[in-house]
Amino acid sequence: MASYSEVVGRESVALAAREWPSRTVQVADVPMLVRDVPDARPDAEPALFVHGLGGSSTNWTALGLLLSDVVRGVAMDLPGFGHTPPRNDLGGINEHADTLLEFMAGEFDRPVHLFGNSMGGSIAVVLAARHPEKVASLTLISPAMPNPRPSAVAAWFIALSAPRIGPAVMRRSAMLPFDRRVKTAMSMVFGDPRSLPPEFVAMYEAELHRREEQPWIADAVLAGARSIVQSQLVPAKRSLWAEAARVTCPTLLVYGGRDRLVDSGIRNRAQQTFPNARLLYLPQSGHVAQMEHPDQVATAFRQLLPGR
Repeated sequence: MASYSEVVGRESVALAAREWPSRTVQVADVPMLVRDVPDARPDAEPALFVHGLGGSSTNWTALGLLLSDVVRGVAMDLPGFGHTPPRNDLGGINEHADTLLEFMAGEFDRPVHLFGNSMGGSIAVVLAARHPEKVASLTLISPAMPNPRPSAVAAWFIALSAPRIGPAVMRRSAMLPFDRRVKTAMSMVFGDPRSLPPEFVAMYEAELHRREEQPWIADAVLAGARSIVQSQLVPAKRSLWAEAARVTCPTLLVYGGRDRLVDSGIRNRAQQTFPNARLLYLPQSGHVAQMEHPDQVATAFRQLLPGR
């Protein structure tokens, strides 16, 4: 028989199957799809959720709902992902940060609680370091920070970023049967796909299918992969680690012990680099702890708030 905590955990994960209402916001040359957490307290402090490479605004549904009593959450599909078309120049980390900065200027009248996952974590670090007056707190879930330690995933990203190899890899992947692509994606992203509730799996499959229908997704993924690889190669004084050392707001770092895309072994360096950081390590979680263990991430974020 499942324990109480396991039942509660599955129920919180299943919240991801609830779709938030969406709207379109024109940002520069892009009509950006934006989702708002339903039933959030209208006077709550704003929160902005930034997804990772190949993700979308729906990656934050469960966590946003769990926090709707303390923050007014907004998530978007970054240009080139989900339902948002790409910018005229396909974006990487810095370009996405510029787009979000413009969006924030028109959307919020006070500092936001900024959440970022994977590449979205890198984008969030850039924003928090360069515009500290706009960020009240920073929550990073498996952020894509430079890691000198060699790995199979790093080699895959390097291949994906190569001008000829990357497109070939994307074309070959697209030829695989859909159910196999779903299985591969879930095994890469989640610590234990078998533990996910059926309604969550159905939502994930539907979202992946919708994502693949967008004609720009392959180019956007390749541009993002190139940006991540390039961030590993810049001089130390201009690296994401140098940006991290300049972040002044309270920071929550979340890493999963079963993350196959970001080495959780880098978590101690991250905690030592961010000046005001707390660490949440989830041994059973994969790359998207906000989807797989949203209740634990929500609890840790609440503890980050003043007076908690």
